[in-house]
Amino acid sequence: MSSDPSDLANLRDIVLPPPVPYWPPAPGWWMLAALVAALLALLVARQILRHRHDAYRRAALRELAALPAPLDARGAQALSAILKRTALVAFPRAEVAQLTGAQWLRFLDTTGRMQAFETGPAAPLPQIALGASVPVDDGAIRHAARDWIRRHRAEGS
Repeated sequence: MSSDPSDLANLRDIVLPPPVPYWPPAPGWWMLAALVAALLALLVARQILRHRHDAYRRAALRELAALPAPLDARGAQALSAILKRTALVAFPRAEVAQLTGAQWLRFLDTTGRMQAFETGPAAPLPQIALGASVPVDDGAIRHAARDWIRRHRAEGS
């Protein structure tokens, strides 16, 4: 080696640093992982609470599915009772308990955001429950009840 710094004999290969290891991750990745874990825990907790909160809906849908096929007076009364019990769980008793007839149908349409009870295919439900023989579409009435059970929302929720 010569003492001349520009001499080509003094050249050496470039020394590369060792590769950056993947583990342990940098602190930012740990914070991001903690944030994602916390968000997932909140999401799971929210889903569990929603599932528990909607247990009354599942029970009402099971009862509705168990009703006998031809919707006679007894079946219409049972269907109305299922809807009323469901409403009593979801809404204040003072708001729901006294409703009958047209007011009850209006309440169902309003809270279900639908037009199936007051003017739709389920409008004759009170008459059927009282024993009147009116032409009905059994499937449409059941469908309207099923939709209301699934869709109803209280004013604040």
